[in-house]
Amino acid sequence: MDAPRNIDPVPADSDNAVVHWLTNETRDQRFIDNIFAELCMRLQHAGIPVKRATLHLLIYHPQWLGARIIWADGMREAEIERVDYDVRERSEYIGSPASEILDGATEVRENLERDSPLGRSHALYDEMRAKGLTDYVAWPLYHTLGKRHIVTFSTDRPGGFDDAHIAELRKLLPVLALVSEIRMKNRLARTLLETYVGSHAGELILAGATRRGSGTTVRAAIMICDLREFTKISDNWPRDDVIDLLNGYFDAMSEPIVRHGGEILKFIGDGLLAIFPLSQPSACANLLRAVTDARQAMIALNEANGKTGRAPLNYGIGIHVGDVMYGNIGSRTRLDFTVIGPAVNMASRLEALTKQLGRTVLLSKAFAELVQSDFDLEHVGEHPVRGFSEPIELFAYHG
Repeated sequence: MDAPRNIDPVPADSDNAVVHWLTNETRDQRFIDNIFAELCMRLQHAGIPVKRATLHLLIYHPQWLGARIIWADGMREAEIERVDYDVRERSEYIGSPASEILDGATEVRENLERDSPLGRSHALYDEMRAKGLTDYVAWPLYHTLGKRHIVTFSTDRPGGFDDAHIAELRKLLPVLALVSEIRMKNRLARTLLETYVGSHAGELILAGATRRGSGTTVRAAIMICDLREFTKISDNWPRDDVIDLLNGYFDAMSEPIVRHGGEILKFIGDGLLAIFPLSQPSACANLLRAVTDARQAMIALNEANGKTGRAPLNYGIGIHVGDVMYGNIGSRTRLDFTVIGPAVNMASRLEALTKQLGRTVLLSKAFAELVQSDFDLEHVGEHPVRGFSEPIELFAYHG
């Protein structure tokens, strides 16, 4: 993220200068943390003695409940800390000003110059006193649909903020709420697309690739993975246990794929479809490295599951390489951004053959020729593949 630009001095008697800047001059800044850092510096130039400030945003990311943006005097860039979903059970949250605001308080103000036994009791206030801060104020930022976020300001000025300082800070709240909501909506759209269709497809959709039938031909290595005997598992295990098993399996498979440059396009029940575009020079080798790491992750998962009495999970992987159509397919009102084509069908057929041939990972000859100089492959002969007129030469990978 770019650091805020240099700030021209703002006359102290220019009451609305910061509000004007926040309203009219931040439209080209994409990131709220950069806006917040520059806001705090502009407040200082306007004569408001802000020493520390924080912005707490509930983002509802799949992994994190929120983010905390922290700025302190002398910083040109704010720090961003992720907040876990279990934070509300921890001491850092219980009894904190954030908990008071989210429980309905419209302001939390604390005089940090008085003895701590006379004020609110929370470790945060003791930390601020230890840093020489004298006054602290927190307010809710109201977004649409009843969403509440939090902004806080602190000072080390003797006597704390005066009434004029508080009044000027209050003027900022409605505009800061609007500016932060716009950035959050943009980030939320990106996060949702990354979560549900993948980062590359998400970027294409955000760039305008939303028309049905639009797409491009991509040469890629294709990987299709499927869990074995899932019907039996789902019929015999409680629902929550089945979901937990699936999530563990998908974590074991997905994290290596993403780490090695692949893109997961969809989860299909207990299966997944991923591609490694050949625009990456080592795409095919990276795919097999991801398979190797996923195998190790599945071994660890099965060991952990075994300790709780769960049966081991088995899977099959089919791998092929070829041209695929990558784009929007579906009805007029419901689209799927995916890949289709004979190469995808081949990978699917090879995955199905893993059961028949007793191999975990099967590769087509076309794929094997691209990696066999670097990986130890087992030649398993020619086999008929449903939907293809000629037998296909196959290889197994045990790495």
